[in-house]
Amino acid sequence: MSRVPPRCLTVAGSDSGGGAGIQADLKTMQALGVHGMSVITAVTAQNSTGVYGVWELPTEAVTAQYRAVVDDIGVGAVKTGMLSSAALVETVAALVAGTQAPAVVDPVGVSKHGDPLLATSAVEAVRALLLPAATIATPNLDEVAQLTGVRVDAESDMRRAAEAILGLGPRWALIKGGHLAAHHQAVDLLTDGDTEHWLRAPRRDNRHTHGTGCTLASAIAAGLAKGSSVPEAVAGAKEYVTGAIAAGFPLGSGIGPVNHAWQWEA
Repeated sequence: MSRVPPRCLTVAGSDSGGGAGIQADLKTMQALGVHGMSVITAVTAQNSTGVYGVWELPTEAVTAQYRAVVDDIGVGAVKTGMLSSAALVETVAALVAGTQAPAVVDPVGVSKHGDPLLATSAVEAVRALLLPAATIATPNLDEVAQLTGVRVDAESDMRRAAEAILGLGPRWALIKGGHLAAHHQAVDLLTDGDTEHWLRAPRRDNRHTHGTGCTLASAIAAGLAKGSSVPEAVAGAKEYVTGAIAAGFPLGSGIGPVNHAWQWEA
């Protein structure tokens, strides 16, 4: 009988273009040897140039999907992504808080194309309910500003950003510095308030980066599902997403996706 792989659950929106969201999460988990399962929170009409429509699922549908998976199959880690409304955030936060598995919270606020994906009314629910349920939160710099008001203009600001995110309740904060202007490296800061891990990789000259945040958070969740510590899972995820960015490819007329299968094609 075949070995049962580690199990990982993503709770996020669907990206019809296949580059981000649920689709990116499941591709990442498959690439990293984890059985991916999904709870779809919203359906988007999306391609390489933008998001053209968002339709939320009822909270009852989200809860039913979650309970169906967790109660029967079980999970080794949970990853949350796009939760566009306060009602969805509140529902998912309660589900995650009641699950005995590490949780990776990617507090998705804006798409790669600049389209808003989190209602203003939902921000407080993310702060008060979702982040306290997180083992690790993975905000980018725009999301740090949205959640805490802290602006990061240089690498020296990242400690202050991490302190602000940790103050909202997650056990670990990963501040993603990929949006730092004129920086020759993609630098991230991982900390639990006591220890710091600076993760650096060369900045890739590739505009096709759709799905990087989803991919990184899912790769962290995959590592946690396999039993890695948070620092080990984040380091492995950073290596994986760096390769995926380098292998990103043009798709459509806008921003193409990262390549989730880059390791198989090397």
